[in-house]
Amino acid sequence: MSGAVLVVGSANADLVAEVPRRPGAGETLLGGDLRLLPGGKGANQAVAAARCGAATVMLGCVGRDANGAFLRERLIAAGVEVSGLAEVDRPTGAALILVTPDGENSIVVAPGANAEAGPELLERGAAALADARILVLSLEIPAETAFAFAAAAARSGTRTVFNAAPARSIPAEVLRSCDPLIVNEHEACAALGEPETEVTDFEALARRLLAAGARSVVITLGAEGAVVAEGTGGGDPVVARIAAHRVRAVDTTGAGDAFVGAVACELARGAELDEAVRFATAVSAMVVQRLGAQSSVPERAETEAYLAR
Repeated sequence: MSGAVLVVGSANADLVAEVPRRPGAGETLLGGDLRLLPGGKGANQAVAAARCGAATVMLGCVGRDANGAFLRERLIAAGVEVSGLAEVDRPTGAALILVTPDGENSIVVAPGANAEAGPELLERGAAALADARILVLSLEIPAETAFAFAAAAARSGTRTVFNAAPARSIPAEVLRSCDPLIVNEHEACAALGEPETEVTDFEALARRLLAAGARSVVITLGAEGAVVAEGTGGGDPVVARIAAHRVRAVDTTGAGDAFVGAVACELARGAELDEAVRFATAVSAMVVQRLGAQSSVPERAETEAYLAR
């Protein structure tokens, strides 16, 4: 079990319905047909890394049920090594997703088996971590597990891409292993342990995350692109804004996860962080024009053709 990219994270069965708008309190809406799709932040990121060309391994937990078998099959079909995907005696995680006509979504996650991905996963994944160039972490599994992997990666010298989502505060010792920390504006405030406020200067927010300990930072801004910030070993940090591709969004589900997986792949291939983010921005632009999380992720050749237009 070895790969250039190791993803430790969640796998969910996505139950998706298109709705005319988000329902209000106590309201019932008629929507489109319910679709079952493979999802979960970790699985989405692993599929994206694999489709972008990285040898990818996933560690996590699914249930001993049909949804668990479905998710395992979809990961294998995408080229992800899944021998570290354990079966446990809880239902496979699920996400209830409502998609509105503007392509935006509302999501409720029932963690299920993902909650069983405890720190003991580290022992099972020790060899995979030792072989990996890039470790990808997110927070749909217990935070103490993600933090334990981040600490182990720091000890072994493995570069950690930490997607601090869902939003929560991140201990300083974990921030020091993030290279990069990938967050949206809400997650950025939470990572600092601050109440969410309206942010107008994202470059300054990125610098504050660097000052708090992160080795590098990517703040994703949806249609406004991303801010990339890197420390320089004592001098002023290098901060840049990378524009998004202008497209019409059909479904934004999984776009952030695809971005993270694409960044991880490019870093494993030796790209600089700004180059990795530019590539990942193109992947995300293609993802939002299609329905579904994993099913919408393009193969590398398709992304390269898109960039070459």
